[in-house]
Amino acid sequence: MKTKYWRLGGLGAIAGLVLWVLPAWAELQRYQIIALVEALRVSAPQGQTAETLYGPWKIRPNNITRWSRWCLGEPVTPEAFATNLEQTREVLICIVGDVLAEEYATSAQDENLAIRRTAAWWVSGNANLYDQGDIAVYTNKVWESYEDFRNNPTDFYLPKSGISKPLD
Repeated sequence: MKTKYWRLGGLGAIAGLVLWVLPAWAELQRYQIIALVEALRVSAPQGQTAETLYGPWKIRPNNITRWSRWCLGEPVTPEAFATNLEQTREVLICIVGDVLAEEYATSAQDENLAIRRTAAWWVSGNANLYDQGDIAVYTNKVWESYEDFRNNPTDFYLPKSGISKPLD
């Protein structure tokens, strides 16, 4: 008899956890992730850098290999990644989506803060730097670009899946 009640209690705890986490996921839509990916692209530094970076997003080669393995199941070379923008976007939607979901939860679903924290992670690897120095300037630029893309979804990339407007 005790086992039966213990199982019910365990299921109740799991249901409570799902209901607690669900609001963070419910507020984050795919078009928001895509808008952020595009905001990161247009906010990427222009010109020469000390290291070789790939594609319009200016991505380090070690990240390309790691991220493509995680999202596609196999590594992609930096050169292939930089030339196949559709594949690049899908990998970035995968990676940025995971980080943005974490930052939504961390920021209590504050969209502005979550976007700026994700942008700080993108540029420095540390989301906590979102309001410091040059990173703050960058994260604010990403936020402004994100708002433009989010509010005008026809102006940014949408996958071949036939989506022609933001998901509801």
